[in-house]
Amino acid sequence: MPLDPTLIRLLMHLRQNGITDKNVLAAIERVPRELFVPESFQDQAYEDIALPIGFGQTISQPTVVGFMSERLMPNKKAKVLEVGTGSGYQAAILSKLFRRVYTIERHRDLLKSAEQKFKDLRLNNIVPLWADGMMGWPEQSTFDRIILTAGLEMVPSVLFEQLAIGGYLIAPVGKPGSDQKLLCFKKDERGISSEELWPVRFVPVLGGTANDPDQQTVP
Repeated sequence: MPLDPTLIRLLMHLRQNGITDKNVLAAIERVPRELFVPESFQDQAYEDIALPIGFGQTISQPTVVGFMSERLMPNKKAKVLEVGTGSGYQAAILSKLFRRVYTIERHRDLLKSAEQKFKDLRLNNIVPLWADGMMGWPEQSTFDRIILTAGLEMVPSVLFEQLAIGGYLIAPVGKPGSDQKLLCFKKDERGISSEELWPVRFVPVLGGTANDPDQQTVP
């Protein structure tokens, strides 16, 4: 089946912008982004832009998804924790690159929608959880990779505790209302080191859980 011309154009754009990992590009080719955006935005699914998905959240632009995925150092033997499932698109890409993806989302409605997409695409190596991602997922740690898909001022120490020795953590870091920097952290026997990657702009991370009548958190 021939590729959609808009997808071909996007893949060329990603290569031109430095995303060269063949497995990452293949994952972006194989995961239909139009399934993860609202119907009213599907004609823009293969534009290199972020799009709203409800609850004040967005699906990241493909360049950022590809870049973060590439810098996580794909490894079919590794397991990943994603904090912030959102639409589910980033998790779907990671599922093609890693052995297992554990993904946490605080908005239950978003998580339910993402779960259905995972089922429709038969992505059986994704394990979703409705919870406060800032606490990580201690029952499943340690993780070889951790990725945060919302901006925050400081990465919680509990996430570094759940990161395996030799593992990588990627997060957009910056003070509220200011520009953020995408940072890549590496953990080794001596501790945590960091590398500054890209200037980015992500929606802010929120604690707690939403869509629960017993919770007072406003989405």
